[in-house]
Amino acid sequence: MGRGVFITLEGGEGGGKSTQAKMLREVLIARGHEVILTREPGGSPGAEAIRALLVQGDANRWDGMTEALLNTAARRDHLTKVIQPALAQGKVVISDRFADSTMAYQGYGHGVDRATLASLYRAIAGNFQPDLTLILDLPVEVGLARAGTRAGNETRYENMAVVFHQRLRDGFRAIATAEPGRCRVIDANRPLEQVHHDILAATLVACEIRAFNAGRARS
Repeated sequence: MGRGVFITLEGGEGGGKSTQAKMLREVLIARGHEVILTREPGGSPGAEAIRALLVQGDANRWDGMTEALLNTAARRDHLTKVIQPALAQGKVVISDRFADSTMAYQGYGHGVDRATLASLYRAIAGNFQPDLTLILDLPVEVGLARAGTRAGNETRYENMAVVFHQRLRDGFRAIATAEPGRCRVIDANRPLEQVHHDILAATLVACEIRAFNAGRARS
């Protein structure tokens, strides 16, 4: 059995990542794929416990480095207990956020040294990377307005300053520019179905490439 496909959805607040991840999962299941839908921070019991520390409470609860360390601990648990076992079974894993969010939020947003963040990631994941990263991009004001309509108490990041969120957007765009082979920027300031169409098209290409490479490896 070949390795599965790992797809991540990234971007700032209010971009529709969770909705689009669910829509993508439904289509892939209908096409015969086994799909795991997960999220960060979280995705495993241990990581979910850490999630509450990060997304709830006052905006100034932690500094950037503390956030990075909490995210890294959660990610290690998520990787070893959910993502990597599912990929080893040939499944498609869709994650609502992954390591690019740490680079964008804590690196570009809070100013934590980006080389240090990269080292933290390598320490827990080595050379492991998503096969495809979809960055849902939209104007900061639009995203925050959408996020403000959501229910619940996970509002810590939404309460941070607009300039922080602009740095996030710039950070995600910089990540996409640096890794064009892995990242696709999707205009999320459009109707839901149009965004879904572009996400599905990019995903099917990634799945075909993974299947082709797996076939070559076996031959």
